[in-house]
Amino acid sequence: MGVDEISPVAQDYLKAIWSATEWGGPPITTKALAARQGTTLATVSETLRRLAAQGLVDYEPYRPARLTPAGERHAVAMVRRHRLLETFLVQVLGYAWDEVHDEAERIEHAASDRLIDRIDDHLGRPVVDPHGDPIPRVDVPRPAPSEVLGLPDASPGVYEVVRVSDAEASRLAWLGAAGLVPGAVVLVAVSDGSLVVETAGEPVAVTAEDAAAVLVRRAR
Repeated sequence: MGVDEISPVAQDYLKAIWSATEWGGPPITTKALAARQGTTLATVSETLRRLAAQGLVDYEPYRPARLTPAGERHAVAMVRRHRLLETFLVQVLGYAWDEVHDEAERIEHAASDRLIDRIDDHLGRPVVDPHGDPIPRVDVPRPAPSEVLGLPDASPGVYEVVRVSDAEASRLAWLGAAGLVPGAVVLVAVSDGSLVVETAGEPVAVTAEDAAAVLVRRAR
C-alpha cells in the first residue's frame, strides 16, 4: 500500500506522530493530536483504531500511538513531500519562509510521488528545508538530534541556529527579522534575567515563547 492509497487524514496523523519525536521530543498524546487536528478526543481515538487496523500504528487507549514500520515509511514519505514543497516554494516561487507551511499542507496531499521526485531533482536534492528540518529519504534512517538543544536551554556562548519551528507564521516572521535563521551564528547571553541573542552585532531580547521555537548547537 502506497502513501497515496491512505486518506489525507491518515497521512496527517502519521506525519504528526513521526514529527513529534524527530528532535528528541516525547511521543504525541491523543490530546495533543486532537488539538493539532482541531477535532475531539473521540474522533482521534477512532481514527487511531482505524490506522491500527490498517497496520500503520500500534495503539492502546490512554497511551501515545506508535508507528509500525509501514506507518513510518508512509510518515517519512509525507514529511519528505511537505519539506520539499516548502523548499520549492521558497527557492523557485519566491515565497517567504513564514508563508510556506500552510501552502505546503494544502498541496502535499494532491502531489504525486513523480512530481515530488521531479521537484527533488530540480532543486538538486536539498538536505534541509527553509526552516532547517532535514528532508528525509524513504528507507533512510533519520538523523539523531545529538548536540542540539533548545535556545532556552543554551548557556552563554556562541551557537549555530539549526532549526526554527514553522508552527506559527507570525513568530517565524519575527525570528527571521531578528536574524535567527538556520545557519546563523549567534551570541547567547543573559541580561537582567532575560535571554539576549546577538546576531550581526545587534543584541535582541528573546521571549521564552519565541526562544522555544529555536534549536541550536555549539558553534564549531
